[in-house]
Amino acid sequence: MSDILGRFGRYVVQCVTIDSRTLAVFRIAIGLLIIGDILARASTFTFFYTEEGVVPQELAEQRTVDGAFSFFFYTQDSTVIALLFVIHAILAIQLMIGYKTRFAMILSFLFVISLDHHNPLNLSHADTLFRLLCFWAIFIPLGERWSVDAIQRDREPRLAVASLGTAAILIQMVYMYTVNGIHKINGPQWVSREATPLIFGLDDMTYFLAGPMRQFPTMLEIMGTTWFFLLVMSPLLLLLQGRSRYAMVLLIFGAHFSFTITVRIGAFGWVGMAGVMLFLPAVFWNDLTWIAKRINIWDRVVVPVRDGLAAAGNRMADSWPKLQPKLGVPAVVRDGAFDVGMTFLIMSLFVFPAIWFLEDEGHIGWERSSVEQRIEDEFRKIGVRQSQWTVFAPNPRTTDRWYVFPALTTDGELLDVYNDRPFSFERPYDELQNIYGNYRERFYMNSIRRAGETGTPPNYLVDWICRDYSEQGIELTQINMYVIHEIVTRETIDDWPNRETWGELVSTHACPGHAPGEIDLPEEPPQR
Repeated sequence: MSDILGRFGRYVVQCVTIDSRTLAVFRIAIGLLIIGDILARASTFTFFYTEEGVVPQELAEQRTVDGAFSFFFYTQDSTVIALLFVIHAILAIQLMIGYKTRFAMILSFLFVISLDHHNPLNLSHADTLFRLLCFWAIFIPLGERWSVDAIQRDREPRLAVASLGTAAILIQMVYMYTVNGIHKINGPQWVSREATPLIFGLDDMTYFLAGPMRQFPTMLEIMGTTWFFLLVMSPLLLLLQGRSRYAMVLLIFGAHFSFTITVRIGAFGWVGMAGVMLFLPAVFWNDLTWIAKRINIWDRVVVPVRDGLAAAGNRMADSWPKLQPKLGVPAVVRDGAFDVGMTFLIMSLFVFPAIWFLEDEGHIGWERSSVEQRIEDEFRKIGVRQSQWTVFAPNPRTTDRWYVFPALTTDGELLDVYNDRPFSFERPYDELQNIYGNYRERFYMNSIRRAGETGTPPNYLVDWICRDYSEQGIELTQINMYVIHEIVTRETIDDWPNRETWGELVSTHACPGHAPGEIDLPEEPPQR
């Protein structure tokens, strides 16, 4: 019996072991994702992140939980906000080179949640997953290898790491996949294989290769069914080992990559690729080395690059202050405190959410206690909580949509100020994704639409539009907000002119300085 328990224990440890090379690549990926996100957000800096934009600090604080943490809540100065963006990027570079890595990871996480809380209206599931991965990354030794920290240490890097921290970050990915898979099981369109072709018919969120792929709906059915089964079988990412594990990793990695070139769902594809890489075992790197040698790029490319990076790292390690020695806390006390803390975090961020998910699905009877609710509320303040993970689930959206904002000028002219054109309810572009400056604008407009539907007027957006047109010398008096829906069917995946459309009024507004009034439209929005 003891021998069986021993083998089982070794197997469990192996399941949550992460190769130190994998950790190094993940660390670099996190840094690159942060820099990419900062650059993407900078393209709409004034519009989304300053007091002159559509989400001033007052609105951001209203739309986040009381007590939410954000460095950006301490300033309203655009220059200081820009400086915080720069600091965030510098910390990401520090994280990538692995200097004082845990310190850099902690501060990077704080900046990630700060930026998300600074504008909670344009976030997606990708942002939630990235926050959680950054949080769990604090508790794993990202600087163990291929880092300045590793060079400055007095010992050789560990080949692999296994701890409650590595277990937590791996479970995070499996939890997300599994919950999403369960939602999809309850979706008739996923079971009937109709979901993926319909998703690819959504012009407002697809681009690049999605258009050509619509011509092959059967292929899309196969791809969607494969992804569906990968989600349901995702616990195998933990249970499998060796080449069988990394074969599954490569399948999921490939699926995430396909998202990046077909659907604009935020950075979900890129974040997913970074997260699933954590499951790559040592044999993957050994196989990669063998392949590099066989195709004669090991000595000609890999070794020179490796040696050059090592030399640069050595120069940094020699010129920069070294790591301070750890406090003289006995290892048993330090490790015990870490294990207790990680157990609490795992219970709070996996066990409780899993129980609540099963209760919501009607599988168990469970009443959330005040203690559990208090724990969740506290984690919400730092943006660390599980999503419902309903990405395209239980059924995907099957309506394209665009927005029309009829606006009346003081000269009596009627404009569509959202699409910057003369007023019309017609589709503004053949490819609807062109109505958005970037993917975050689509998420923002979803928030605006929901706010209007719940009776919360999006006044900040209206005021910005009125001010923007006024600066162009056009005085607006009234603005209405309409959303136009276009129903996607299997027959009209690539045939939008033959789709049924209908529109609805979201809200009505008067520009500052003008009394509320009605706009006499020359045509009505399409009806169901």
